[in-house]
Amino acid sequence: MTLFLYDLAGSDERRRFSPYCWRTRFALAHKELAVETIPWRFTEKEAIAPSGQTKVPVLVDDGEWIADSWTIAVHLERKYTDRPSLFAGAQGLSKIYSSLADGLVASIFPFVALDVLSVVHDRDVEYFRKSREEWVGKPLEDLVADHSSGIQGFRANLAPLRAAVANQPFFGGDRPLYADYALFGPFQWARCASRLTLLDESDTLRAWFERMLDLFGGLGRHVPAC
Repeated sequence: MTLFLYDLAGSDERRRFSPYCWRTRFALAHKELAVETIPWRFTEKEAIAPSGQTKVPVLVDDGEWIADSWTIAVHLERKYTDRPSLFAGAQGLSKIYSSLADGLVASIFPFVALDVLSVVHDRDVEYFRKSREEWVGKPLEDLVADHSSGIQGFRANLAPLRAAVANQPFFGGDRPLYADYALFGPFQWARCASRLTLLDESDTLRAWFERMLDLFGGLGRHVPAC
């Protein structure tokens, strides 16, 4: 059995920076499933057309095409019941954390938008700028300027997450679960695509993030950071 994962890559093929693909990469590692990752760029829509979607992650499992990180996680949990559980009986809680992670992506984007633009493949630059500026309704330069002094407010808003791991190593408790992988994605995205320091060295979340980077033989650390 071979699984294939279409995984967003930058101009440097080793730089994998999608927050949603990271959810899936960790979910596959948690399930102890070997996977071949296929570097994919924003403009390579045709390559994943059989999935019916235009975004990654896309997993091909025994000929079946599955898109969307949450859909993939549910698929893995249902199909590979003999492997470690991603949800540990709390699928609803993991879904809530996944939604919180979606919000983190939106909150972080204004800080890193121009940095991401600098790491995408050359043929993706025009697409990335146009699609993101349509999304936010302004030039990326204006977006970043508007949020240039907002990092302290962003950090303050992380207080509920900080409290959740104040007395336990992971959001899943003593061991990581899908909730951790979902929340890891946005911070790993920033690490791989920007020089911005989102979390102070003394931050409880920073300690959690460092533990996450070390999981599965340092899966998260092996990708080039900015």
